[in-house]
Amino acid sequence: MLDSVRSRLTLWYTAVLALVLVILSLITYFIFWRSTVRRTDANLAELSEAFLVTLRAEMEDQTGPDVFKIAAQVAINEHLFRDHFYAITDDTGKIIVSSQDIPAANPEPDSSAAGLLSSHSFQEFLEAASRSDRIFGEIKGNKGGYRGFARHFSVRGRNYTLFIVQSLHAQKEMLEGVTSTFEWVIPIAILLASVGGYFLARKSLAPVVAMSSHAGRIGAANLHERLAVQNEKDELGQLARSFNSLLDRLSQSFERQQRFMADASHELRTPVAILRGESEVALSQQARSAEEYRESLGVLHQEAARLTRIVEDLFTLTRADAGQYPLQPHDFYLDELVAECVHSARTLAQAKRISLCFEGTAESPIHADESLLRRMIMNLLDNAIKYTPAGGRVTVACRRVGAEYVLSIADTGVGIPADLQPRIFERFFRADMARSRAENDGGGAGLGLSISRWIAEAHHGRLELTRSDSNGSTFTAYLSAAPALSVSRS
Repeated sequence: MLDSVRSRLTLWYTAVLALVLVILSLITYFIFWRSTVRRTDANLAELSEAFLVTLRAEMEDQTGPDVFKIAAQVAINEHLFRDHFYAITDDTGKIIVSSQDIPAANPEPDSSAAGLLSSHSFQEFLEAASRSDRIFGEIKGNKGGYRGFARHFSVRGRNYTLFIVQSLHAQKEMLEGVTSTFEWVIPIAILLASVGGYFLARKSLAPVVAMSSHAGRIGAANLHERLAVQNEKDELGQLARSFNSLLDRLSQSFERQQRFMADASHELRTPVAILRGESEVALSQQARSAEEYRESLGVLHQEAARLTRIVEDLFTLTRADAGQYPLQPHDFYLDELVAECVHSARTLAQAKRISLCFEGTAESPIHADESLLRRMIMNLLDNAIKYTPAGGRVTVACRRVGAEYVLSIADTGVGIPADLQPRIFERFFRADMARSRAENDGGGAGLGLSISRWIAEAHHGRLELTRSDSNGSTFTAYLSAAPALSVSRS
């Protein structure tokens, strides 16, 4: 049962509500009780003032023996209410007059107070009153007990103590009524709240259940499906949008992987087919000249080399995607590396009668992986030379701009169509004009730019196609410049 989120939410909600209701009922009961005690004490204090005023007035009007006792009885008679009890003691603690001395014709006092004067609790209160001018206290008894008030007063030079006791039976019944109300209201409230909380949790979590069910049905065959978003502004809507975004990324990754596998299969199929066909032709003839065998071996070697490059590029990209291609940075000069790469590519440029020039710059110290940067530069140079027609020009420039080195390679080729430029860095992507492989162009597989961009990003830089039109294309690499290096020229 507790495995369900709805059940746990309902349980927690019910427990918290029950705790709040119990605390609220206790606070309410305490407030009622405190208010009752204060109201009773205020009533007893006011009653004592009125009693003494009447007592002193009667003392002025009465004559003869036992004037005080007669005046006290008259005062008690006038201020005797139901559930009240009066007693007056002298300075020795002896009771002089009490409500029990009033004739039965007077208002009926509390019948439960018959043995109050002789009770142990009253005697303790009487003793406590002898040590204080004014005192309130609780006196034990049946029907909820009593609330007592005692105060000292003087009449004609003699000291007395007035005791007024009020039964708490009515207050006790009121508090019991409040308690009984809480006893049946709280369980009903908890029951209704738990039932309502369960249905509310069920309704609130219904979209989650629907999303879970829908997500469970999404697989490779229907990866294009998305979760329904009922309310984009609430938390569940945000969850659905986040999950849909995750599905979008997975779908794009899955599509790239499928395209990658298809393109890789296509690229590998061609050299493998050539190798197989050439070997079958060579083996089908019983007698061939040495020149023919050398020609066949040359074809096999060329295709094997091309196949090796493709496999190595695939392996590089695979390790890069998995984060398993560790960099081996050290300090060197970028301008020297670019010059070496230009010198190495000059033979390829001269074969196509292409002018290749390098616009050098001042010393460019950098802390990077030299072999990877060499590979990036050679890929860009090979790409520029390959797609530049005979008689064209390839210009390489390296300069420092702020905290970056800007390495640009510009050619005078026909450029890349505008609609194909956003995809130029995709793996196995080649413009249509480059798809036909001439025997002397090397037959690239469309991985060079992808690897070059990864190399730039691995060095916290970037590689961009900054220009491509009918006058040619320019690829620019931005590399972070080292803040301080101690490199010596060789």
